[in-house]
Amino acid sequence: MSVPNDSNGSGGADGSGERLPGRNRVRFPGISSRAYEHPADRSALVALRKLSGFDTIFKALSGLLPERSLRLLFLSDSVRVSEQQFPHLDAMLRDACYILDVEKIPSFYVTQDPQPNAMCIGMDQPIIVVTTGLVELLDEEEMRAVVGHEVGHALSGHSVYRTILLFLTNLAVRVAWIPLGNLAVLAIVTALREWFRKSELSADRAGLLVGQDLQASMRGLMKIAGGNHLHEMNVDAFLAQAEEYEEAGDLRDSVLKILNVLPRSHPFTTVRAAELKKWAASRDFQRLMDGHYARRSEDKDTSVYDSFRDSANHYADTVKTSKDPLMGLIRDISTGAGDLGGKLRGRFTGSQTQERPAPPSEDPPSSEPPSE
Repeated sequence: MSVPNDSNGSGGADGSGERLPGRNRVRFPGISSRAYEHPADRSALVALRKLSGFDTIFKALSGLLPERSLRLLFLSDSVRVSEQQFPHLDAMLRDACYILDVEKIPSFYVTQDPQPNAMCIGMDQPIIVVTTGLVELLDEEEMRAVVGHEVGHALSGHSVYRTILLFLTNLAVRVAWIPLGNLAVLAIVTALREWFRKSELSADRAGLLVGQDLQASMRGLMKIAGGNHLHEMNVDAFLAQAEEYEEAGDLRDSVLKILNVLPRSHPFTTVRAAELKKWAASRDFQRLMDGHYARRSEDKDTSVYDSFRDSANHYADTVKTSKDPLMGLIRDISTGAGDLGGKLRGRFTGSQTQERPAPPSEDPPSSEPPSE
């Protein structure tokens, strides 16, 4: 694959047409998606890939899934990105594939939709689709992070499961009149959505590896949340929202958070921004940038046990450090601390349980007369 100009630091444009100063970016030859995947996402994918007959089953399913129909739909009713159409997006795609060492460049389409959105779908050959709303919203470096995000989905194999999720979501609508059938499909869709939310955190990391500009990634997420009004927004204040969201309220709020996120395919935007910033400040990210990362040549030797262990350690750390009331209760239960019933009442009502003072200890009566 030829080296794109942008990776050599020729510069880009900022959306207003102004040229940006050139800068070199690190390339990651042979990088495995394990290098940037969120622990929960990674453990699920490794387990699926290790299943006997998994590839055969999904190849059989591919005949039932509407992949060919989707390709024809985008080919006939969207604009295919190339050197002749949206050439700046074509250059970004090739640049992202070069940095992440993806040899087979996915097809790329722009579709008319005012809602800012992007996706990577396809069973055999990934297709990247972005809406006009997103193209018009983001500047050059913000869009570069989005393209890297979608290429990360392709490298991780997320497009396969995303296609299945789309298919099952449509199927759930069609069989809604069948009570038991609908419940069965919805259970699978709910599980896939939970995995896909984790996969979005992985793809955000891939976007940062491609763009290598944390501020651009933050700006892009802010714009998705609040529109093209950067002069009215502040990154620190936006991240403070994520912290307030995590620690807000009592157990009732924790339950509401779960209910609010269940129907979503993506995590909340402030949460994504906070997660990405945390990873960018981590030792793992720095080691990756220094060239110490998992290679695709090592994927066949990946241990399912190690991946699940990493995932378990991640969740244990999450429970330990989270400020969410529900996570706090789980910590208390796991350590056996305090009055469980009182804590439940306090966490649900937002009130603090008042501990009764211990009664004064009474000394046993003495047989000797009191001294004067």
